[in-house]
Amino acid sequence: MAPPKLVLQTTYAELLDRCTNAAFDSAFAEDGSFIAKTVKARRYWYFQTGAGENRSQRYVGPETPELLDRIARHKEHRDDIKERRALVSTLVRSFGLPRPIPDIGNVLAALANAGVFRLRGVLVGTVAFQAYPGMLGVRLPGALLQTGDIDIAQFKNASVAVGDSTPPVLEILKGVDTTFRAVPHVVDGRRVTSYAAKGGVRVDFLTPNTGRETGEPQALPALQTDAQPLRFLDYLIHDPEPAVILHGAGVSVHVPAPARFAIHKLIVSRRRREGVAKRDKDIQQAEALLRALSELRPHDLKEAWDEARERGPTWRQLLEEGLREVESVARDLTLSTVGAVRSLIPGIDLEFDSAPPRYDFSRDVVAFAGRALGRPVACAISREALDDHFGTDGLDKDRVQAFLRNRSKIEQMARAKYLNGPIEAPDAVLVKTSDVRGSVRSSRR
Repeated sequence: MAPPKLVLQTTYAELLDRCTNAAFDSAFAEDGSFIAKTVKARRYWYFQTGAGENRSQRYVGPETPELLDRIARHKEHRDDIKERRALVSTLVRSFGLPRPIPDIGNVLAALANAGVFRLRGVLVGTVAFQAYPGMLGVRLPGALLQTGDIDIAQFKNASVAVGDSTPPVLEILKGVDTTFRAVPHVVDGRRVTSYAAKGGVRVDFLTPNTGRETGEPQALPALQTDAQPLRFLDYLIHDPEPAVILHGAGVSVHVPAPARFAIHKLIVSRRRREGVAKRDKDIQQAEALLRALSELRPHDLKEAWDEARERGPTWRQLLEEGLREVESVARDLTLSTVGAVRSLIPGIDLEFDSAPPRYDFSRDVVAFAGRALGRPVACAISREALDDHFGTDGLDKDRVQAFLRNRSKIEQMARAKYLNGPIEAPDAVLVKTSDVRGSVRSSRR
């Protein structure tokens, strides 16, 4: 029998493929042909119907091997709504994956059917976070998955360039719930970036702010709405990934790459006021993803980390300050994955108290206690290091005594390795004989 995690991933992958095919065929159901256009050395595909004055074109997407295959197999897929519903049920009931509340699921389905995600809209925020358990094959804390908001982001230049549009957003939303209303923008009451229903569901539209700071709404012509400009959003929604929201027969969407989502949460958490609930949720969502990505997608995490740091000193400062707030195991796993050291974290140090050391027979080490940023650190020096460099004669009690005689020097070595050496284990540091030799050489230079 296949391991449950593999079964989960296989089931989710099958649902993703079926939902993507169904969404594609539904969007281009009538008779027509696919044509390509080259813009700035990149090919984009459109679906053309009619002829002469009645000819129209709808945006399909940028050319990729997956899109070319989908075009080649257009209309070959049978309507498999029952099978897709069964797959959704399996993922929710058998594997415990999250699904949105029905009101949010219905709104997402309507937005998807209207073409919001086909036209390069990206689902962000906590509803997007709900897609990552299936995508990564992991369970994430349930409290981090709850929300009543839907956030949709789109690049302004992409919204202009696609040359296609959905119906007006309010029209789409009223088709789901007639109580939806446009919420006037706080800066310009004539513009609308948010829509709210009496039941509490809210839909917000966002776009990256890459120029001067501004709170002025920006037009997204492809989605026929305005959007709130936000700093750092361009990083988040660059190269999004296809995903399925587990509602009904599955809703095909695009979400940020999970590594970008985690890094972005670390950064934006520092832009929120202390004590704001969203700030804590940002850190907790980042922490959960960092743990998973360190194991499952280490290369993606390192790439996302490196790109963020290369964007300049403000990005580096916010990223490092955000990582400081993460639980120490997730922090150390992240630093190890990206090849960074703990001294990168603002204000970190390894401190010691006078607690007595002990000999750990299972590991052949003298263990002693440390603390960093208020959290315990398991410190130790190996038997070999004590025998080779601190004159012990092979007796366990002598090794403890040797540690006590040289405590200050050993603690100094532990601190140096903990802060600036490779991270060998979370919340721990082990001084080995090679570390002692390296410390001796450094002191002689």
